[in-house]
Amino acid sequence: MNDQHHDAGPARATALAERRPAADARPAAAAPLNAAADALIDAVDADPWGSVRPSPYETARVLSAAPWLPGEPTRIAYLLNEQATDGSWGDGPPPYRLLPTLSAVEALLAVLEREPAAGDTADRLAAAAARGLAALAGLPPAGPWPDTAAAEILVPGLVARTAERLDRRAAAGLPPLGPRPAVPGGYHAAAPEAVARKCAAAGGVPVKLHHTFEGVAHLLPDALLPAPDGLLGSSPAATAARLAGPGSGPWRQRAAAALTAAAHRYGGLLPEAAPITVFERLWVAAALARPGLPPVGVPTLRRWVDHLYDPEGVRGSPGLMIDADDTAMTVLVAALVDRPRDPAPLAAFDNGRHYDCYIGEDTGSLSANAHALQALRAHLRHHPGTADTHLPVIRRVADWTAGHQRPEGHWTDKWHASPYYATERCATALAGLPGPRAERAVTAAADWVLDTQHPDGSWGVWGGTAEETAYAVKTLLSAPGTARRPGHARALDRALDRAEDFLAATADSRPHPALWHDKTLYAPEAMIRAEVLAARRLLHTRPPREHRP
Repeated sequence: MNDQHHDAGPARATALAERRPAADARPAAAAPLNAAADALIDAVDADPWGSVRPSPYETARVLSAAPWLPGEPTRIAYLLNEQATDGSWGDGPPPYRLLPTLSAVEALLAVLEREPAAGDTADRLAAAAARGLAALAGLPPAGPWPDTAAAEILVPGLVARTAERLDRRAAAGLPPLGPRPAVPGGYHAAAPEAVARKCAAAGGVPVKLHHTFEGVAHLLPDALLPAPDGLLGSSPAATAARLAGPGSGPWRQRAAAALTAAAHRYGGLLPEAAPITVFERLWVAAALARPGLPPVGVPTLRRWVDHLYDPEGVRGSPGLMIDADDTAMTVLVAALVDRPRDPAPLAAFDNGRHYDCYIGEDTGSLSANAHALQALRAHLRHHPGTADTHLPVIRRVADWTAGHQRPEGHWTDKWHASPYYATERCATALAGLPGPRAERAVTAAADWVLDTQHPDGSWGVWGGTAEETAYAVKTLLSAPGTARRPGHARALDRALDRAEDFLAATADSRPHPALWHDKTLYAPEAMIRAEVLAARRLLHTRPPREHRP
């Protein structure tokens, strides 16, 4: 590969493209990792739904809206068991627990309202709801709140519905359970009604809102209610909310059957999106293909690409909008497995500065733009003759990406709670690009990573995790200039040695903490395992410790 950067032409295009991974220096040691990667690919290929844990938020919404769905006792037991000692539900620090706790409390009140008779179960439900109300009262009154999907309508909507159920309980002469929740600072009580008015003015519910339809379902006239062909917006909660509304026809049977099938797949419980196979397969493939995937897995990844690539753009799941993130990852994976596909579908998301993740997006995604950069560069490796088309876009999006780096050296993104995810994506996208700005950005990212390693060799925003450690490792390995700086080579080597030991020690730890953003935090298990395997595989390409200077 030519490492010289010229103004234009195939040599420059090749230099900007993804580099092929180095040959494994320790094949015997890597054999178990290869076997694990093969097994993971086989498991993902065999699962038509996707490996993700159930969501307290989503399970509670279905429990509230779909009492007819088989498995209600399982959902009730799950919510009771998942309540934390402080009375809240969900993962992460307190601000992340606002929405799942609201959802769980409202659902428990709904069950008590349907079945008000006294008894052990009713007493447990009432006690759990009371603890949940106390936990809500103890949350920070004004955030800051995480940028999760449609929180601006879901939070005030659930506050209102919970208050209504408490009022009905009081009117029935039942004992009070706690204070009526208030709309927290930073949210607006009228937001759901404002969105419903926009839908009415538009004459329907845009696809963008299907995934979080439960936030406005009760505010829309019958004529505007969508008729889904299966799960509405790939969301069990949205589907349950639609099925609780009026209307009949074949769509109702299809939606009910899809919701029942999703509940069956996840043991009576529900995740926030189903199925996630497109998203899962692309992220698993992109993670595993780059560190030198053994040939046995390549045919499966190529089959995935052949099935997923669409010249109109790729959607992460049926019922969702096409988006730049999944489209870019399809183009990237296609190039990584020598099955290049035209990146032209990305042009629909180019707003002249960067890529919108989807049409109508409110806040940009750095990781989606990083994936687009990686996709274009990987495509150029196969088609250097397209440099005149793609290089100006690469330069522009790279400048936008570098311009959003935090002063400390990291990036953040709306799809993930951890800055290590966004930082790895952006550093990988910028690494090797010509010009001092990209080089400075990657070096600053590596410095930040080196400065934030935990004593046990891990990295993590709320404590060390294998997932975040994998991202940190890949960030450091994307910045070879760090090792060339005086005094940094040994520090880098020590940091990677400690990370390798941590990842080896935690390789079989389950489950992984929830760090990904949807309506609440979630953990796509197969994707996380792929990232950890990829990082360990990359670490194995380094010389053995006894052979290092």
